[in-house]
Amino acid sequence: MAVTKLFELTERKLSIDDVAARVSRVDCGAIVTFAGTVRGETQTEAGSRGTDFLEYEAYGEMAEAMLARIGAEMQEKWPKVLAVSIVHRVGRCEVGEPSVVIAVATAHRHDGCFEACQYAIERLKAIVPIWKQENWSDGRVWVEGPRQPELDLGAPGE
Repeated sequence: MAVTKLFELTERKLSIDDVAARVSRVDCGAIVTFAGTVRGETQTEAGSRGTDFLEYEAYGEMAEAMLARIGAEMQEKWPKVLAVSIVHRVGRCEVGEPSVVIAVATAHRHDGCFEACQYAIERLKAIVPIWKQENWSDGRVWVEGPRQPELDLGAPGE
């Protein structure tokens, strides 16, 4: 039987149920998920543009290590977080498909699972080497995400 990775880049379509199952445990009564999906519309300085699809590239080995680092940070910041999984697509993603799914499991809903999930997506955008290309009917552009210094994101130990 294959071991399921908790922190993964994949070319396969993502399933929210699959990622939630990765953190499901008998001692956890709360699982919070976040799915970032491909929008069919992008706001630019010139106005709204229709997005045909996105293409993601990543520095794979480093990206997966950074996803695991985020998971460790979450468990340090919220000690009642018992399990975390972060899975991100690479390659072509169609409009409406999830490009990232995050799942956080805790014993109870009040144990920080909502906050930890939000923290994960913000940290991912800030530190993980994943790049996005927006593709339109009349062109394409590589998008630099809203990267922020690590200290501004409330990294543990501050």
